[in-house]
Amino acid sequence: MKRPQWITVGLAVVLTAGLYAFGSRVPGKKAAAPARAATSSPSEFTIDSIMLMVKQRLNPEQSSRISGLENSIARGAVNDQRLHLYHQLARFWGDSMGIFSPYAWYEAEAARLENSEKSLTFAAHLFLNNLQESHDQDARMMKWKALQAKDLFERSLIINPGNDSSKVGLGACYLFGNLSASPMEGIGKILEVAQRDSTHVYAQMMLAKGALISGQLDKAVNRLMIVNRHQPDNVEALLLLADINEGTGNKRAAAAWYRKSLAYISRADMRGEIEKRIADLDR
Repeated sequence: MKRPQWITVGLAVVLTAGLYAFGSRVPGKKAAAPARAATSSPSEFTIDSIMLMVKQRLNPEQSSRISGLENSIARGAVNDQRLHLYHQLARFWGDSMGIFSPYAWYEAEAARLENSEKSLTFAAHLFLNNLQESHDQDARMMKWKALQAKDLFERSLIINPGNDSSKVGLGACYLFGNLSASPMEGIGKILEVAQRDSTHVYAQMMLAKGALISGQLDKAVNRLMIVNRHQPDNVEALLLLADINEGTGNKRAAAAWYRKSLAYISRADMRGEIEKRIADLDR
């Protein structure tokens, strides 16, 4: 079966909407943090190689602005100043340039400096959600993003070892970023949470996606049905159930799941695409 269409199309909307549900960053408990995720092979991406590429898109005025902000950091600004500069750089790359990697990097640097659970998980989910949306990107870039998310989740778990959602996120980094030769290393971390709490929707959703990646459609459907029972308004689960049924030739069931999703989707363009899909299935 082809990869579910909505993972790379409609789900991008769902996942992006979820990014900002983690709230604003607030100061929190401080803790010793693990070393920053890094790469050692010349064939792998580093933040320096990424910055070299993205800076080629800047005009002279933009280059001058970025250099000024970076030089202010390099001159040894105190923590409050560094935090402000990181957020300025993040806003520039995100709002002005619309380039994800440097935007997320500076959000991550701010989170590492602030070292609160909320800021760390916010930045970690930025990387993880983007990792899931873009399956056609360079494998080295995917690994870099996964390493950043992994580092951030690990730091947050030092502060709050009992946060099951961060444990699931950490497992998902292995799953989507190919950080281990065995997918079970990531699946195992997520299973620990799901087996302890079968109602943990985030764990069930990640296990469903893992099953889809490995082509285990029945297992994916079972996990998605659990999600649907506990969160009937979970659009991501509804669309995946629709897509799986469509891909396996069960047009009636696919149309039914698409119809259910319409009750929870307000975006006109997305509704229009789903309505066209339903019309095609009903023919």
